[in-house]
Amino acid sequence: MACRSACCCGFGPVNEDNARFLMLALLIVLYLLCGAAVFSALEHPKEKQAKEKWAQRFEHFSNKHNLSKDDLEKFLRFYEEANVAGIRVDTIRPRWDFTGAFYFVGTVVSTIGFGMTTPATIGGKIFLIFYGLIGCAATILFFNLFLERLITVLAFVLKSCYELQRRRKGVLPHDQDSRRDSSQGNRESLAGWKPSVYYVMVILCMAAVIVSCCASAMYSAIEGWSYFDSLYFCFVAFSTIGFGDLVSSQQLRYESQAAYRLGNFLFILMGVCCIYSLFNVISIIIKQILNWILKRLEFPCRCRCCPGKSLRPRRNAVMPGHFRTRRNISIETDIANESDTDGRKMSGEMISMKDFLAANKVSLAIMQKQLSETANGHPRQSGSCSKHNGFSGGVGALGIMNNRLVETSVDR
Repeated sequence: MACRSACCCGFGPVNEDNARFLMLALLIVLYLLCGAAVFSALEHPKEKQAKEKWAQRFEHFSNKHNLSKDDLEKFLRFYEEANVAGIRVDTIRPRWDFTGAFYFVGTVVSTIGFGMTTPATIGGKIFLIFYGLIGCAATILFFNLFLERLITVLAFVLKSCYELQRRRKGVLPHDQDSRRDSSQGNRESLAGWKPSVYYVMVILCMAAVIVSCCASAMYSAIEGWSYFDSLYFCFVAFSTIGFGDLVSSQQLRYESQAAYRLGNFLFILMGVCCIYSLFNVISIIIKQILNWILKRLEFPCRCRCCPGKSLRPRRNAVMPGHFRTRRNISIETDIANESDTDGRKMSGEMISMKDFLAANKVSLAIMQKQLSETANGHPRQSGSCSKHNGFSGGVGALGIMNNRLVETSVDR
């Protein structure tokens, strides 16, 4: 009886999103614990060594120059305050001239936030709050729109390669007359094709690696960093982590300074867009893994404890093809799954990209439906609920919010 209750209430259709959320939270906590253990093992000995070395130098300097430790500590605190204001021992570029301020606002709206420049006045801090609120939101929207267009291009390229492969195998005709006569049939045969999420992930990963390697070559040559440190900086900057231990374009003078600053801007822009897109695609695969784990936890319990309970497919679950049934269309992400099984067979993947996204309401669902229809030459047909309520599709956090708004308005 207890097992029946847990099966029907804990992992039932109503609470599946909650179960996925809790499982993801547990996995993230476990991931954080493992990461903390690894970094502590790697970095803590170096930290202890640096503290001991600094204590020795501090003692030696105070004795050599006959300074009291209190006076020396006060002086070092003054330097720390100056360091926050952007003053360094080495000569660096001005932080708050127009070009320095432009670099600062770029790190703000991109959420990189290196931390080497921060506002010191009350007016600057207040302005930053409102400026960042609007700027960060607009930049996230730009990344979402960039992602839509990027994957649309990838879908078109992958579809063209797929058509070429089928022509080489003799599935599609080569001559123009035969193509014209059978164009409608070919369109129908390709209508169920969907680009694989794994192919998209590999392409985005390769693009991010290429951009990072090219940018690292530039940084190592101009900034004087090692190539590994340059790669490290690229990941920290492109992923918007932004530690600030390494920051590009901070020296007062460079050779070909204008060209370098332009290249720095373009590399950071391309890198952030590629890594943002890659993170979105990886999140899809993580959600697929979570759904698989939930299915493994759920099906055995239902078979043993709930023999009379029908295996009703749910909108959020990744279901095998023979478990899928036709269901009513409620929102735009649930439109027309008749060709899902054929799409998996034609794409060569167990779960194709569009199949997975539409079945799981992930953030790229609406975008993936649009790009598949565009690639197949079909006009977009939005769901009636979406038109009625005025909610448009999106990706990332924007797509999740829109889907939830649509569902809430439909329920009402």
